[in-house]
Amino acid sequence: MNSRWISDRTTVAQPQTTKISQIDLLQPLRQWLDQLEISNPKLAKFIYKAIPAQCPFERDIVLFDRKIAHIPPMCKLNPLYDQLVGLRFRALCYLVDQCGMDIS
Repeated sequence: MNSRWISDRTTVAQPQTTKISQIDLLQPLRQWLDQLEISNPKLAKFIYKAIPAQCPFERDIVLFDRKIAHIPPMCKLNPLYDQLVGLRFRALCYLVDQCGMDIS
């Protein structure tokens, strides 16, 4: 009888798993950059020149004609990297397709 009373009265607390929603504070800026339309040649040229095609921080350290170290591109750590590269690409496409400029 004693064991039945314990099993009837004992409740095992189940750990509740609550899903913590992650708030992305940069999402509005990402959407704005993705939806930005390029319709001005001066703006397109500025964007094309301001955003580099390759990461300017990537380097090979060479000593006596031997590569001793490599600094990896750090730009991909930027949370807006994909949006900025896409914006640069759209500016380049606008300059080539709409303005007929030769970008080389």
